[in-house]
Amino acid sequence: MTHVCIIGAGFGGLTAAHELRKRDSELRITLIAPDRRFVYYPSLIWVPTRLRDASDLVVPLDHFLGANGLDFHQGRVTGLKDGGRTVLTDSGEVANDALIIASGGRHIRKLPGIEHAILPCAGVAEAEDIRDRLHRMMEGDGGRIAFGFAANPKEPNAVRGGPVFEYLFGIDTYLRRAGKRDRFDLIFFSPAPKPGVRMGEKAVDRVLGEMARRGVATHLGHKMRGFEAGRVLTEGGTVEADMILFMPGLTGPAWLPESGLPMSDGGMIRADSQCRVEGFERTYVVGDSGSYPGPDWMPKQAHMADLQARAATANLMAELAGGTPTETFRIELICVIDTLDKGTMVYRDPKRTLLIPMSHLGHWSKRVFEGRYLRAFR
Repeated sequence: MTHVCIIGAGFGGLTAAHELRKRDSELRITLIAPDRRFVYYPSLIWVPTRLRDASDLVVPLDHFLGANGLDFHQGRVTGLKDGGRTVLTDSGEVANDALIIASGGRHIRKLPGIEHAILPCAGVAEAEDIRDRLHRMMEGDGGRIAFGFAANPKEPNAVRGGPVFEYLFGIDTYLRRAGKRDRFDLIFFSPAPKPGVRMGEKAVDRVLGEMARRGVATHLGHKMRGFEAGRVLTEGGTVEADMILFMPGLTGPAWLPESGLPMSDGGMIRADSQCRVEGFERTYVVGDSGSYPGPDWMPKQAHMADLQARAATANLMAELAGGTPTETFRIELICVIDTLDKGTMVYRDPKRTLLIPMSHLGHWSKRVFEGRYLRAFR
């Protein structure tokens, strides 16, 4: 029986597993991940404002595994051998006939003093930390909160800035509802002069204009030097803050340098437009851990991981059947910049960029999509 291993239990990994099972009921499929659960990261933005709790976003995978006839190997990947045909983990080796890598990206934590900042999309614990610290500030005299993000300088599209905008606007809305916004100073910082430009010039102008309208200060276009307790250090000056939220750029998984897989300058796995890992047979990569050909605005987001997973599974099945992989993934950016009660939708593909102005519909579309996505796991 042909055995396919999938590294990762995030968006790309679970979509790949589901697509493989739809295409072949006889395949043996093993999911490899540290935890037997799925975390819906896009809704972490709502944890600090208590619109969501961790229990809403962390879903056990038992139902999904059973419904799709999947095996599960719990462990952290440490490397590969035999040209990708064996996955090494801290709980044993897993042999395979084909491999899909969907292990996600890793935050670059090289800036000095980064332990003084909270990485808001790192996980549930970080979102809860923001929530708890925000409410202690609200119960006291308020304070100053700094929000920022940066890219991987060697892989400019390896950045996830949209959620930081959403944390900022959501917290601003929440403070206004509570009648406490006047006790807080909010400031946004980024080494980029036009942060979020991958969404398009008009979208960036709209975001920065919204910050100005809400009285959010900005500190843009200055190379970052690091952090100290209560301070963001840049070449253009110091940003003082009682709480710092910062999303660094992304790079590949920690085990990648020892794996023998081809790496991009930014530390990602090099792949072609069919999601095949260059020079490796029956080995594919989907999602944030891959470096793919395409425009410089191609996003690192869950939606792209799903699209890449569908292409990769179609190509893998063709390869297993003795054919030639030809499926490419659609390149598009779909983003709803949420403000807790409204949302601006941004869409971009190689032919056009669309910006749908802020409305309650944008916010509710994000909530409806969350419910539909999680239904498959419950």
